[in-house]
Amino acid sequence: MTAAARKDVLFVVSIDTEEEWDWEGPFPEQNCSVSNIQHVPQFHRFLSDCGVRPSYFVDYAVASNPEAASTLKSVLDLGNSELGVHLHPWCNPPYTGETGEFESHVVNLPRQLVADKLDALMEKLLQEFGSYPRSFRTGRWGIDGKVLELLIERGIEVDSSVYPFYRNSYFSCFPSPTDAYWPDINDPLQCGSQRDLVELPVSVGFNRGNFELCERIHHRLSNSAFAKIRFIGFLWHLNLLRKLYLTPELCNGPEMVTLCDSLLSKGQPVLHMYLHSSSLMKGQTGLMEADLGYKTICHRIKHVLDYLDDKANVNFCTVSEAASILKTRSSQGGLLR
Repeated sequence: MTAAARKDVLFVVSIDTEEEWDWEGPFPEQNCSVSNIQHVPQFHRFLSDCGVRPSYFVDYAVASNPEAASTLKSVLDLGNSELGVHLHPWCNPPYTGETGEFESHVVNLPRQLVADKLDALMEKLLQEFGSYPRSFRTGRWGIDGKVLELLIERGIEVDSSVYPFYRNSYFSCFPSPTDAYWPDINDPLQCGSQRDLVELPVSVGFNRGNFELCERIHHRLSNSAFAKIRFIGFLWHLNLLRKLYLTPELCNGPEMVTLCDSLLSKGQPVLHMYLHSSSLMKGQTGLMEADLGYKTICHRIKHVLDYLDDKANVNFCTVSEAASILKTRSSQGGLLR
């Protein structure tokens, strides 16, 4: 590919830096296991060697564990990464009792409770890491107007809680833009007029060009009589319709490369890869097969980066750095909706 044909793209890797537990079991409250954090320094060295500037969205379980906090601080002190806020309601004070599926999503909690939990978390992060975070992600995804207002009031400049095309019985991220945008206070899944906070969704899409149409077809076939005969799997194996995620937890290298091609062809300015720190340990999330872990994560990431090295002009940046670049471009007439 000639230099003239190469596209410019920002590449972000964000990591939900959190406790590990059986995702099929109850949500842990206090004294959570955070052994996975001991794998972060090695993983960070791998990312640094690749040029990546990772963003660590850190939750209360990690920040309140002295050993885990110390380990993570040694990584953050290197100066080539970013500290962000990651709110897991179940393990973040004030505690209100057992957390069920409904209560595990921040958007379903009362505004004052979210505010109290957010303040407790941000105070702990400042205490342990000595810096004030500028970025945020909800636990288990999702954003609404009340949370958006709370973030803006606390000086958060970029949110990354939108997971395009994801929806369940408790909230929805559809429809939303798949690239960075200014979220509307009244409907954060739509573009708005406020200019205090940028939404930077993670990268999700399809192996076909019309993402919204693909999602409507995918959703319909996943929630109808076709689901019983696994028609979605049939389309996947025929390579006719594949929902793809820029995460090594759900997709292998070639699948993520296909998604990158789809996003680059659309002119999206950011490729946003994401994962959980607990996936660095084998069998600690519900997203990877039990025998997969650190080596598989690194191998899949390297496959994508090697491909992009030949495909595009890549600018590695943290979540906040990406938002800052996009805001500058927007002021000059560039893309930021």
